[in-house]
Amino acid sequence: MGQKAIDTFRACIPLFQALSDPYRQDIILLLAEQEPLTVNQITENLTLSRPAVSHHLKILRDQQLVSLEQKGTQRFYSLELDNAAVLLKELVQTVEEQCE
Repeated sequence: MGQKAIDTFRACIPLFQALSDPYRQDIILLLAEQEPLTVNQITENLTLSRPAVSHHLKILRDQQLVSLEQKGTQRFYSLELDNAAVLLKELVQTVEEQCE
């Protein structure tokens, strides 16, 4: 495997880690069906506490998988998968080119 493929794979590791958690997967699926949602609305649909949901949302935000919009006193979360999709497509393309 070439250095570009290794670098691209390593760049994807934080994304893979964020996506590996079942609760974060549940949040992503929930937002895919009902976005935008507040932390309280997300908490109502999961078996997690509000602080736990906030923790998972921070991890998803750090990996640019969700975005946050402030409307008055409420904070709404939505899916933001464009950056992740670009990175994963780059990984697939690089592996196809360098590992065949």
